[in-house]
This record gives sequence, structure tokens and C-alpha cells, in this order.
Amino acid sequence: MQNVELNAIEILFDELSDVAFFVKDRDGRYLAANRTLVRRCGLRSKQEIVGKTVLEVHPRHLAQNYMAQDREVIEAGHTISKHLELHLYPNRRHGWCLTHKTPLRDDAGAIVGLVGTSHDLGLADDHHPVYRQIASIAQHIRDNYKEPLCLNQLAQEAGLPLARVERLFQRVFHYSPRQLLLQSRLNGALALIEADQTRSIADIANDCGYSDHSAFSRQFKALTGMTPVQYRAQHHGARGTAPAAAAPAASLWQELNA
Repeated sequence: MQNVELNAIEILFDELSDVAFFVKDRDGRYLAANRTLVRRCGLRSKQEIVGKTVLEVHPRHLAQNYMAQDREVIEAGHTISKHLELHLYPNRRHGWCLTHKTPLRDDAGAIVGLVGTSHDLGLADDHHPVYRQIASIAQHIRDNYKEPLCLNQLAQEAGLPLARVERLFQRVFHYSPRQLLLQSRLNGALALIEADQTRSIADIANDCGYSDHSAFSRQFKALTGMTPVQYRAQHHGARGTAPAAAAPAASLWQELNA
């Protein structure tokens, strides 16, 4: 990305006091950051953060989690969306935010870094300890989407009624725990299809927690506008398979709520 483009984007994000914006290279060094992130790190200028890693500007207990996320995005090409986690508010107190990170690619498609944002929820950790429990449930779903999961049991283990967990999920993520589970399973299927063009679709569906192959195909098409076979053909450059038109977002959420 050219410097002039980075500068223009920085100017936009400099006006958002509740959003931290950053761009990093493949080694996790900051290439750009807005003023909000600079203040959170206790620094005075952007020059003090550019070229440094998270270990050099964040408390170690937070930096280690950030580094693990960065490696997932850069090495595996995954996008991290609406990740509920602790960070530092401008007053240097721990608070909750929603983080989004996505890979940056060059013209050849190679990953050269990442770009991300962290949006303050205005919730200090000591005033809203329940958010730590919600974050734990969300992470458990993301990490174990291949297994049969009982959402009621997860809520009980967190010491919360399921109805409250669902309300908090809607408030924070704007979707339900079940939608997060289905989203995680479909993202896992996408990654497997892209990585292996010989493995059967039924095997991939089963590996991602689907016992019903037809349900997997319906939800996959709602997400991508293509069947799993069409998506694989397009991704791996096969000819003669025309992709279906992309489904609207409303159709996707209707399918996920089915």
C-alpha cells in the first residue's frame, strides 16, 4: 500500500476517539496507526509506534494475545471479526472492545501484512466482569466448532442463564451464539475447501460439525452464492462451472436462523 493511501486512511480514523486503527507488516511491525491507538499505548506521537511490535508498546499479557491473532491472520489468511477482548482505554484502564483484523495482499495475492480496528464498547472490565464470561463462551465456540456443542451447557458453565447469554451476544455481536457457531463452521469449511481440492465435500462437512450434508450445502450457498462444488471449482481455477449469483445478506441470516 502506498504511503499516500495510508495517510488518507489515517486522517479518517484520527477523528474517531473510540476506534483504534492499525496496519502491520508480515513481521507484526506497525506501519500506520491512528491517534487513538497512540494514546492507548501511552505514547506522544505516531513516530513512536511505527516500526515497533505489540510487545514493545502494549503490556505483555495483552500483547501475547494480539501476537497470536496476528499470526493467525498473516500465516493462515484468516479474517478475525468481532472478537470480544480486553484492551487499554485512553485512560490506560482495561476495557472491552470488538477487534477486526483482515489480511493485506499484494497484486499477486500474497499476504504482506494486516489491517485492523478495535472499537471501544465503553465497558471497563472491573465494572462489567460478565463480559469476560461472554468472551470465553465466544472463544470456546470458535475453537470447538467441529464438535457437538450444547449452548445451554456453555451458559451453565459460565454461571449465566442461557437467555442472558443470548441477550448479551445480540447486544455485543449483533448475532446469536448459534449464528456464531454456524459462522465458525462455514468459515472452517471454506478454509478446508481452499486448502485441498481432492477431499470430498461430504468429508469436509462432517469434519466441520455437520451431520446433515444437505443442510451444509444450503447454508454454504447462502453464505457464498455457490454450492461447495462450484466454490471449489472457482477457487482452484477449474473451467466450465458457472457460479450462482450471490445471495443477499437477509437470505443468509434467514438460513442461519432456520
